[in-house]
Amino acid sequence: MKSKFSINRIAIIMAIVVAMPLWLAAKNHNDDPNQPRYVVIDLGVSGGNASAANAINNLGWAMGSVNLSGNTTEHATIWLKGQKKDLGTLGGPSSAVPWPSVKNNNGLIVGVSDTSIVDPLGEIWSCAEAFFPTSSGNTCQGFLYEKGVMSALPTLGGSNGVATGINNQGYAVGWAENTIHDSTCIAPQVLQFEAVQYGKELGQITALSPLAGDVDGAATAINDNNFIVGISGICGNAIGGATAAHMVLWQNGAPTQIPNLGGSYWNTPTAINNQNEVVGFSDLPGDSVDAPNYHAFYWNQSTGTQDLGTLPGDSISVAWGINDKGQIVGQSIGPNGSTAVVWHNGMIINLNTLIQSGPLSLVYANDINDSGEIVGGAFNSKSGNSPAFLAIPAFGQSSR
Repeated sequence: MKSKFSINRIAIIMAIVVAMPLWLAAKNHNDDPNQPRYVVIDLGVSGGNASAANAINNLGWAMGSVNLSGNTTEHATIWLKGQKKDLGTLGGPSSAVPWPSVKNNNGLIVGVSDTSIVDPLGEIWSCAEAFFPTSSGNTCQGFLYEKGVMSALPTLGGSNGVATGINNQGYAVGWAENTIHDSTCIAPQVLQFEAVQYGKELGQITALSPLAGDVDGAATAINDNNFIVGISGICGNAIGGATAAHMVLWQNGAPTQIPNLGGSYWNTPTAINNQNEVVGFSDLPGDSVDAPNYHAFYWNQSTGTQDLGTLPGDSISVAWGINDKGQIVGQSIGPNGSTAVVWHNGMIINLNTLIQSGPLSLVYANDINDSGEIVGGAFNSKSGNSPAFLAIPAFGQSSR
């Protein structure tokens, strides 16, 4: 997601733009005939100079956000058959589909939006701090978008909420504030928040307990088996760090811990497929709240948690998406910026080596559907914009 909860992608994109001449040189061709190639489509911008495609379902709907003029606000957006549709907001200036877990193939979309209500406690919270370009000072809530209508999803009594994923049964997940003033919060955060599951009917919400000893949590993804993954920790700034002290798998509402890579912070599952395989990012030993060192990971119940590594010379990586074939996409980050990557036969590969030559360089890959179509964010050296992209396997090749 475009987030300090994992990565503050706004800050990273700005760093990438500064470093662009350096990492553009890494965009070379890969001649291994067993590796798939992709045709890449620039999904464009509108008003501002950036957009992000953060999720793609098996209908081929690319979903994310587009910056408006001035790049201080953005709107949730879907791209379908070459057409771009603005989903609007819940009354405030910004909205987004921020996470790769929107996997419903029946026309349901979830995300987060500003409302028109000024936050009564002056919180910045997850939405403004993590998902939007700037803070409006208003509350934000998760939304459900269906048949052209955006509806607010409930909180646990507090001011704010987020929806990150939805499955084919219509169950959604995210996190929401309750009314407890949490002593583990760091100002301006005040209220406790918990992982939640939203029911099939609008207005239904159930809190998911954090791990024993933790007080706050967040759910990031749900699959069609109703397995839910997320994080558990303390309140902090509601954007990760110590909030993501532990990784969690909820089955029938009961939390169990997913082992991390040895770090104490920023341990975050991002996606779970229908084979109950989980990917995300996890800190290594020696980390701190302010100095994350996370690597992409893969987990299943048989293998445990495996470090997926980085591109040579890089120090940080994130696995954002996994499809039902086990194909994984993400990004690798180092001194020269960020690069979109895929994991192929256990190897990490620069996605830019698998695409046609042109002005577009792929910065991060956020999701992949079962057809092997990939979405994410890019940089266009000709226009200077940072548009969303769609990468389609060439000649019907699988991206496994």
